Amino acid sequence: MSKNPLKTPCIGLCSTVYGDRVCRGCKRFDFEIIDWNTYTNEQQQAIWQRLEQLLRQIMANKLTITDSLLLKEKLIKYNIRFNLNQSPQYWAYLLLAKGARQIKHIEAYGISLLSPFDQQPLWQLKEQIDIEYFSLSTKHYPK
Repeated sequence: MSKNPLKTPCIGLCSTVYGDRVCRGCKRFDFEIIDWNTYTNEQQQAIWQRLEQLLRQIMANKLTITDSLLLKEKLIKYNIRFNLNQSPQYWAYLLLAKGARQIKHIEAYGISLLSPFDQQPLWQLKEQIDIEYFSLSTKHYPK
């Protein structure tokens, strides 16, 4: 595990300060961001689980984790913060978020892209995942 595991889904790109009900960075709801530090561990874990479940739905038809141990080793090597209790699919998302423009061969990270996503640049795939992730998170905003 990285030396400083993630304590919050925040990635430092909060759009709720501009009026979004769902953050375009971490995909949490505005009230979850505001109240995060007052939540119990169980409440925080429920939010993490929702975010991960939504992300896994989006990534299921885009990539496969072929070697989660290798992926974990690469995250550690490149000092990409993650939590061991997150799924390898979430780890893959974190990897893409940090290195989509630098990675030349995603297979070297224990990830295999599915067709037709194997035909586009990784940065484009990351942007597409983010658009779908934001859309799905917005649909789950409580009315």
